[in-house]
Amino acid sequence: MTTPRVVVIGTGYVGLTTGACLASLGHAVVCADADQDKVDRLVGGRIDILEPGLADLVTSGTAAGKLTCVGTTETAFERFLRRADIVFLCVPTPMGAGGLADLGILESVVNKISEMLPPGCTVVTKSTVPVGTATRLAQLLRRDDVSVVSNPEFLREGTAVRDFLHPDRVVVGSADREAAEQVASLYASVNAPIVLTDAASAELIKYAANCFLAVKLSYANAIAELCDRAGADVAAVAEGMGFDRRIGQEFLVPGPGWGGSCLPKDTSALLQLADSMDFEFRLVRAAIDTNIRQHKRVVDKIREAVTGTRLGSLSGVRLALLGLTFKAGTNDLRDSPALAVATLLREAGAELVAFDPAVQSADVRVADLPFPVTDHPHHAAREADAIVVLTEWPEFRELDWDRLATVVRTPVVVDTRNLLDAVSLSRAGFSWTGLGRPPHPAVSTTVPPSRRVLESVPAPVKAPA
Repeated sequence: MTTPRVVVIGTGYVGLTTGACLASLGHAVVCADADQDKVDRLVGGRIDILEPGLADLVTSGTAAGKLTCVGTTETAFERFLRRADIVFLCVPTPMGAGGLADLGILESVVNKISEMLPPGCTVVTKSTVPVGTATRLAQLLRRDDVSVVSNPEFLREGTAVRDFLHPDRVVVGSADREAAEQVASLYASVNAPIVLTDAASAELIKYAANCFLAVKLSYANAIAELCDRAGADVAAVAEGMGFDRRIGQEFLVPGPGWGGSCLPKDTSALLQLADSMDFEFRLVRAAIDTNIRQHKRVVDKIREAVTGTRLGSLSGVRLALLGLTFKAGTNDLRDSPALAVATLLREAGAELVAFDPAVQSADVRVADLPFPVTDHPHHAAREADAIVVLTEWPEFRELDWDRLATVVRTPVVVDTRNLLDAVSLSRAGFSWTGLGRPPHPAVSTTVPPSRRVLESVPAPVKAPA
């Protein structure tokens, strides 16, 4: 069987991961991008995306001759496209007016490549797109001899390579069964279930999955607030829930809110889809409202920890923010809950200084932030009235907290990720506040779950003789 020739258009974290991973599976892949500077950096071995394992795959794929990077204006691009068997569209589909995905870039690319595609070629949407996009693209292509397939991505930033090569499932949808099976064959060496369906169902699976995760995260944050009011420990509650296989351990950890490039965009898009079909999707709306409320709740937590009351003033209060990215393991600041909280803190009059392992002071994006970013956590903590953990970088656990206690103005830590060990911080002289956890948790957050379970089981009671 002949190995299909694959072209991937777009080298963002979805496109580059798709191309590099398919090359690692033995396919001949060409990655193309309209940004020639980015292509030149890729050819030179420089990758802008912080994604574990991706740089190695790009390097090894290029060295093996399986991966080629070109610009979409290069003559080589048209040459590769005219011989392609499968073309993946991995271009941005940002949130547009009213919350719908903006398909402007996607449709522009389809119009550009329509006449270049060879007969029998299959066009695959990998970008997250509204339900009905496959049908729309088929109309734009105006090619009866070209099929359109939906193959949504389920890649998490920070684990995208692992998610691609070891997925929970691969979803492929199309009205053309043969084309769908051709795309599915690319994943033949991947050990995962293949879901073959129609295009509309494949498109909706992506939105349904992401919005379910958003609902679960908002639920975890709501339970954490309830724990604060009831005097319960959300770590124990979440663990007790998570052992139920119908629920699972994932996405039950409270935080400052959910964000990133997917969940905000996808929840808004699903609401718009529901509205267009005269369906009021109250559950997703509640998840979004809960997420917005969570930002304000975190600010209240910080205000109370610093001033002793949720009505206290933050004007002139100096806060050291640890973490700016929307999650650990990535350098992505898009729709970061850390930045949403920071915005509210500044509006309340707080003075902010931030540190993030993936966002250095020389980063061009720092110029757009209304507060300084330092390259060392101790610089951020100097003369701070409180240290606020906003991203769950594991490096923060290893900080020299004894030394940090000597540079802050007030030894207060507000841990919005429940990342740090409250007992260790207490020994260093810090007052610790988490989300949904008592000020002095009975169980250390560093104890593995299995041990915690064993330690929480009471001694058996002997039956009376």
